[in-house]
Amino acid sequence: MEELISETPFNETYRPRTKEGSLRVIRLYQQLPRTGEAAVLGKQLLRSATSVAANFRAACRGRSSAEWYAKLCICVEEADETLFWLELLGDANIISKHRLISLHQEYHEILAVLATARKKARP
Repeated sequence: MEELISETPFNETYRPRTKEGSLRVIRLYQQLPRTGEAAVLGKQLLRSATSVAANFRAACRGRSSAEWYAKLCICVEEADETLFWLELLGDANIISKHRLISLHQEYHEILAVLATARKKARP
């Protein structure tokens, strides 16, 4: 019988990591300046980062390898989008690039790991 998808060591490691990344983005969002551009970019960042965690959680509850793979593909796209919004926040000087280094690095690592997992799991 196929191992339960939700119980793999990879899932057990990355489920909390993607959630913690989302929480870090939420805290960053709460500290954004109260300007129109910060609100627009911040909401986009908030949506993409929380989508990584939500879709990874859904992937872990997948009923099949194909469903896990499909959700993982969404996670990769959303992690890359999260990096984009972080870059824009820094490039637009809404938040100093220095303050974004750690969070940018975390999502870069999350993206790299999820993209590698997706590549290895390709049906």
